[in-house]
Amino acid sequence: MMLLKLIIIFLVIFIFFYLRNFLKLNRKQKVLKAKKLTTFNKKNLNNWMNLTKKERYNLSKQDSVNYQARRKLLLDDIRNEYKKISRKNSEGNSKQK
Repeated sequence: MMLLKLIIIFLVIFIFFYLRNFLKLNRKQKVLKAKKLTTFNKKNLNNWMNLTKKERYNLSKQDSVNYQARRKLLLDDIRNEYKKISRKNSEGNSKQK
């Protein structure tokens, strides 16, 4: 009788862990599916329209963050280039005198 109770408890715990892992995989697949649709154009407009409002908001937010990061890097490059040019010009002016 005691052995039967232990087996039942073990089976319940075993089923619980498998169910939990299955649900985790489902959540990960949904997240991965949403990440696939990062760029939209005329060809996949229907895919964009089929997204939920929250998914569209998250994708727009992600695009905005990516754009800001690229813009920041570009501005840093421009500033560094300007500094190099300014140094060359100032060195050239001091040599001419």
